[in-house]
Amino acid sequence: MYPDLYLYVERARGRELRAEAERHRQCRRRRRAEGRAEGRGSLVRGLETRLGWALVEAGLRLVHRRAVDY
Repeated sequence: MYPDLYLYVERARGRELRAEAERHRQCRRRRRAEGRAEGRGSLVRGLETRLGWALVEAGLRLVHRRAVDY
């Protein structure tokens, strides 16, 4: 695969992931505004979700850093 094409695909995927993260944040804010209480089990799930998105963000930053090097 050509490097330019690879970077284009990675940037497009990065935009998709950022959009999904924003939708997730808005949904969470909406649930909080509605006053839904989160149970103890959802605390663990929330931490897993935060860790997952932190890893996604770290990966996107690495891809961006690598793209700038080219």
